[in-house]
Amino acid sequence: MLKKAIYLRLCVLLLLFTACCLQACQHQSNASSAFYYWKGTYEQSPEQSELLQQTDSRRLYLRFMDVKWNSSTKQLAPEAVIRFRDSIGKTAVTPVIFITNQSFEKIKIEETDSLAFYLNKISQQLAAAQHLNYESMQIDCDWTVSTREKYFRFLSQLKKFSHKKLEATIRLHQVKYHFRTGIPPVDRGILMFYNMGKLSADLSARNSIYNKEDAAPYISYLSSYKLPLDIALPLFSWSLHIRHGKLIQIYGKIGKTALNNQENFEPTEHKNVYRARKSFFLSGVYVKTNDLFKLEAVDSKLLTTAAKQLAPQLHKNEKRNIIYYELGNLDLSSFKAKDLQKTSAYF
Repeated sequence: MLKKAIYLRLCVLLLLFTACCLQACQHQSNASSAFYYWKGTYEQSPEQSELLQQTDSRRLYLRFMDVKWNSSTKQLAPEAVIRFRDSIGKTAVTPVIFITNQSFEKIKIEETDSLAFYLNKISQQLAAAQHLNYESMQIDCDWTVSTREKYFRFLSQLKKFSHKKLEATIRLHQVKYHFRTGIPPVDRGILMFYNMGKLSADLSARNSIYNKEDAAPYISYLSSYKLPLDIALPLFSWSLHIRHGKLIQIYGKIGKTALNNQENFEPTEHKNVYRARKSFFLSGVYVKTNDLFKLEAVDSKLLTTAAKQLAPQLHKNEKRNIIYYELGNLDLSSFKAKDLQKTSAYF
């Protein structure tokens, strides 16, 4: 009887130990799904609304405007300021302002103060007109070593004027070489885990939107990056227009459906590369006979690959948003809510 009792106790302890191990090994995601909206006019289709509901996405990162250097007037000017055709509703909003790096190359450091004041004022006016309350702002700028001082001063001033939490987009090269480019004075960074490869007319070149090989040299530096990070992942495709071996343009509006039109294109021996059968106009683009179009895209399988590669390199147990780029032009036939939920769950 004693041996039997000891045996039963050992079995119970073993079961408890196994259960604890399984619980410890299970990944508990602290991530929330969200979307960028980058179109010039905000309007939401029923299908987009349904996707937001199904992914439990409660925040939109809404592009308010672009800021670029105007070579004619020799000054900075906001462009493509957002217009609203629909109401945002109860969805939380983070205004996003895209600023070219050239903007900071062209202005003096003392002019960054007035730029911050001006952009904050415009953002407040746009939000007030739509009865939007926001707690944070995001700046998207691919700054460099030469513009670091001006850009960082701009960020500090914007935070002071806005009294909001401030976010900034971070590229992979800015993580690896942070000792040169610096870490921006913001509350959070958004790691842009896409557009990492080289755009090339080489038909066998890797997908420049995302591929594991180009990401690999950078991601090991993420664990030591001194800024909490949200993650931006791609949901888009584009076509590289190649003529006589040279890349002449990139088109987001020419996708798989157009390239699969056998009246206009024929597939080549290279994967996702199509040759024009004749000369014609396509979505306002002049296509010549024998022009090549190389389709680069991200599907749910590649998105999972990206998540599996990136997630283990990030700080554990940190709450973060997984922001998908972007809702306004998303091909809803290519991505389902369950695909995005699965991707977010890796983080």
